[in-house]
Amino acid sequence: MSLLALALAWLLGTALQLQQPRLWAPVVDAALLLGAPLLWLSWRWARSSRLVGRWRLLFMALALGGAAALGAANAGLQARARLADALPPALERQAVELTGVVAELPQDSAEGLRFILAVEGARTPDGAPAAVPSRVSLSWSRSGPDEPALSSPGVELRAGQRWRLWARLQAPHALLNPHGFDGELWLFERGLRATGSVRGEPAQPRLLAEGQCCDVERARQSVREAIAAQVSDPRAAGVLAALAVGDQAAIERADWSLYRASGTAHLMAISGLHITMFAWLAAQAGGALWRRSAALCLWLPTPWAARALGVLLAAAYALLAGWGVPSQRTVWMLGCAALLHLLGARWPWPLVLGAAAVVVSALDPWALLQAGFWLSFAAVGLLMASEPAQPAAVARVDIDADAPPGPARRALALLRGAVRTQLVATVGLAPLTLLLFQQFSVVGLLANLVAIPLVTLAVTPLALLGVLWAPLWSVAAVLLLALNAVLAWLVGLPGAVWITGVAPGWAQWAALLAGVLAVAPLPWRLRLLAVPLLLPVALPPPSRPAPGFFEVVAADVGQGNAVLVRTHASVLVYDSGPRYGPGRDAGERVLVPLLQALGERRVDTLVISHRDMDHAGGAASLLRALPVGELRSSLEAGHALLAAGVAHQRCEAGQRWERDGVRFAVLHPRASDYAVANARPNALSCVLQVTDAAGRRLLLSGDIGAAQEAALLAADAAALRSALLLVPHHGSGGSSSPAFLDAVAPEVAIVQAGHHNRFGHPAPDVVQRLRDRGIEMVQTPDCGAWRWRDGQSSCERLLRPRYWRHGLS
Repeated sequence: MSLLALALAWLLGTALQLQQPRLWAPVVDAALLLGAPLLWLSWRWARSSRLVGRWRLLFMALALGGAAALGAANAGLQARARLADALPPALERQAVELTGVVAELPQDSAEGLRFILAVEGARTPDGAPAAVPSRVSLSWSRSGPDEPALSSPGVELRAGQRWRLWARLQAPHALLNPHGFDGELWLFERGLRATGSVRGEPAQPRLLAEGQCCDVERARQSVREAIAAQVSDPRAAGVLAALAVGDQAAIERADWSLYRASGTAHLMAISGLHITMFAWLAAQAGGALWRRSAALCLWLPTPWAARALGVLLAAAYALLAGWGVPSQRTVWMLGCAALLHLLGARWPWPLVLGAAAVVVSALDPWALLQAGFWLSFAAVGLLMASEPAQPAAVARVDIDADAPPGPARRALALLRGAVRTQLVATVGLAPLTLLLFQQFSVVGLLANLVAIPLVTLAVTPLALLGVLWAPLWSVAAVLLLALNAVLAWLVGLPGAVWITGVAPGWAQWAALLAGVLAVAPLPWRLRLLAVPLLLPVALPPPSRPAPGFFEVVAADVGQGNAVLVRTHASVLVYDSGPRYGPGRDAGERVLVPLLQALGERRVDTLVISHRDMDHAGGAASLLRALPVGELRSSLEAGHALLAAGVAHQRCEAGQRWERDGVRFAVLHPRASDYAVANARPNALSCVLQVTDAAGRRLLLSGDIGAAQEAALLAADAAALRSALLLVPHHGSGGSSSPAFLDAVAPEVAIVQAGHHNRFGHPAPDVVQRLRDRGIEMVQTPDCGAWRWRDGQSSCERLLRPRYWRHGLS
């Protein structure tokens, strides 16, 4: 148990380092490294038989402190090295000539390609050397006013090519919303310290050489292209590419939604399950072949050779699959367990897991922040913890008088073991799944009983063997399409997916305890305690404003508007954010996850201020994902959104309604504005004012310009006064006139705009006007999502600052 305590101390020290807003000074890291001799000496003294009582406890505490210090120092030194590989501020958004090699499999999409360039050299336009990060993530558009088209003759991007190209780089920056995906952490963990886009000026990209490196990546690309050529169905081809070479981006979004809802998403990418199963099969096959040679058995015992072969071939499979972070974690876990066994260490299962976790976190400290890390270790731990119950189950099969003899009995025992394993994993991981993803597939147990054997034992082997004989990919595609049909039927059942909001901290700890109790080899009376412990996370108590008051969440959606207004029992969404590209929009990527995390299961009112795609781009996804009570907009008759079957009312000044003591009023446009010939969509923006019981107001202004602001002033200037203002048209120079700002007189002005957007929003003149009036300006690129409640506001980027985030390192 003392070794396990040291492992836990290491993990705790690593976790504490990951909470830093900024890195400690280098001298602190140096001091922490002194934990190594402290750990060794304290450990030896603590195990000495000459020490007893409080002295033994003191030296054990020092040893634990040394392990924690080493974990923190290890993470800190790696973080410091990555932060040092940064883009100089002077090169931000500047054109730079890069020479480098395509280091990984390019990711294809309808818009173009995204690829990793290992930079060998960089120059500024005047020919001076430029210090840029060693690895950058670049996008190459298929078309655009300033970008070379990938459709140009002879342009084909492949792994291992050396290119000379011009790109505009920027430091990593991503959207940041409550309980949302941390894109900047994702880039940081992979050592990508700049992103950018390929440009066609001042010179076109130039291919310098083929096949300069990256043999594995080139092989992966060849396999992906061969699968696409063999399998006519693009959806099946995408899943096979994900299973064979780890190209998860090849799976279509509709399929990802199906797999997540059915609880089978872990099977459709190279996960720990695939690599573990591959290692087991490789060990069995390798051991069988090894056993046939007496000379080999004398040189190395078969069990040792089988385990070594299993780990080595699993590592080779992980390399072919792209050596992603989840694959790396699994290989290190397998390697650690195999090494301990080869050394003759018969450690208890918690210690084996602890040792593997130390190895994984030593190589990748940020793995502790990934859901896959905890799911992988929790799944293995739960199965090991419930292992004492297995012999009894097997014994019951052996003495079953009705069971047929021989192979049939063994098959029945295997089936029961598989069902038990899946049951333990499903029940035990349910609380963790709810905590990490706020949803749980009710049909997941049944779906996995079908999908696990089919995908693991048939589809994945066929996907790999297809490299040797391509027709096998067609067979695998048929099996996949059949599986998708079964999963679609299961997901279509009522109540197939349980979705909940984020639970408070105490409920999360109770849920974790529930997962352990549910599968532990304990009496049923104790196991039943898991039910009340799980209820608070399955049905978390809502955190809502009091009657008569409202909460505002200005989501971080990039260049667009999307604002949530929550009252005591209702939700209004004002605009739905932009459309990022084919099949990608703010509704699916930001608003739906955000609403679900807040515990919202429906939208009472959806207001689309006008038809522009930076305001209406996510509405279709929102309408598909959640029930919407009513739609209010300035959309023209025949617009696609009006065909969604939701009751629609055109915005007109004078409309008023009340929810939970909070008043809503439409101030613009007037009915006569719709009759104006060739009226621009911006001029018809729905302007909405929200007023609480204390008289505090929020003004949501869409994309109105100075002319519409003047009309509002002429109608009733005094009625515009509001404490909170969504700045018109993202802060463009043609809006936010001095007279309008004087009439509204907001305390806080929120600008929703994209980071380094091409429009230059907010305009310098608007920023100066706000400053001159002492108005606090909040910009979502710098703030992330902005929240306001009971007069208190917060920025997501500042609420939980971390050193890898933009502007905080």
